[in-house]
This record gives sequence, C-alpha cells and structure tokens, in this order.
Amino acid sequence: MALSEREQRLLEEMERNLLQHDADVVAPGANRGLGFGSLVLGILIAVVGLGVVIAGIVLRSPWIGIAGFAVLVAGALVAMRRTVPDIADLGGTAPRSSGAKPPRSSFMSNLEDRWDRRRDGHDEG
Repeated sequence: MALSEREQRLLEEMERNLLQHDADVVAPGANRGLGFGSLVLGILIAVVGLGVVIAGIVLRSPWIGIAGFAVLVAGALVAMRRTVPDIADLGGTAPRSSGAKPPRSSFMSNLEDRWDRRRDGHDEG
C-alpha cells in the first residue's frame, strides 16, 4: 500500500524532527548495559541493608537504622551500575558513517543499524 504525498511529507518531517531533537535516543551510546551480576549483587546488598534497617528498628537504635539505610542505597546504586561504558565516557565520538563500528548485539542496536542502512539507501526492503 503506497503512501500519499501528504503522508510521505509528514513521515519525512517526523524523521527530521526525530534526528534533530532526539539524537541522544538513537545514538549508539544511548544503550547503557546493565550486567546481571551487578543486578544480583546490588539486590543482595539492598536486602542486607533492609535487614539492618529492621534490626535498627527492633533494637530502637537510630544509628543502626541509618547505617542500614546507607547500605540499602549502596545496594541500589550497585544494582543500577552500568557495565558497558558509554562512548562519551571514553572520550571518543560515535562512528556513524565509517565501516569500523564496534560490535553491538542488543535489539535496539540492530534496529538502529537497519534504520541507518535504510536512510543511506542500502536497504530497500
């Protein structure tokens, strides 16, 4: 089913707006990988922190409760820690048109590669 001229113009305008205003969404470094090990470790630390908070409540000691809360927050931070460094963190720029792209395996990266090929005219289907 072919698009009308008006629909094609709207689609092109949406594409331009997306590329101009939301470049960080489609940037290669936008995918921040969370590792399974960091997630499990962070959850375990948070559970220990919660246990310390409960122990502080039972013992009626605010200092133990505060320490437990600090451990709980540290566990949450460990769980959310990125394991894949961002390209901006490495001090480089993302290669967009060169053939030397770093290997990426996520679903969004594959979609992004297909989008780039389609924009460049290499993928018509």
